[in-house]
Amino acid sequence: MLILALVLGYCSAYIGLYLYEALDYIHLRFDAYELAKSSSLQLFLYSVLAIGPIEELAKFIPFLFIIVRLPHFDEPIDGIIYSSFIALGFSLHENSYYLTYLEGWEALARSLTAPMVHVMFASIWGYAYGYSDSHGGNRYLVTFCFLLIAMFLHGVFDFFSIGLSIWANIAPPLLILAIWMWRLRILHRVQNEA
Repeated sequence: MLILALVLGYCSAYIGLYLYEALDYIHLRFDAYELAKSSSLQLFLYSVLAIGPIEELAKFIPFLFIIVRLPHFDEPIDGIIYSSFIALGFSLHENSYYLTYLEGWEALARSLTAPMVHVMFASIWGYAYGYSDSHGGNRYLVTFCFLLIAMFLHGVFDFFSIGLSIWANIAPPLLILAIWMWRLRILHRVQNEA
């Protein structure tokens, strides 16, 4: 099942590519690095309204339509586990694209950090679905709210990473560290409930 999630994540990158191409049709696709040179505000808006939402939605679609319907999806922690494997697959595809033209330290940094970054953001909505599914309540509303949070945080991360300001060296790692600490706390709580 984890291999299936990994393959679905790899395939979900194509969903992301199609969503980016759809932006071309409405004249809203931009080169983020060019935006970084011209306008921080435009880069921020593009990051939180296009990059974050497209990439998190692309990963979320196979999770919602395939993974949660598996009979093996039966514990709160499954949301984190399966969303993480989808994110790893997505990152594998994304890295295979970026590493064709990146070199040296930039390629090494991307190949090491991208999988972790995608896993952290996906675990936000994965946890929300798994927890709300097993604890009652409106799992779709809760998951949608956490998906929006993940989209926004993903966009903020990309804004700081692409913007290459003084904050580029500080903000992205701090954001990932905060999500990592939250995730460890959640995993500890779920383990104690079992």
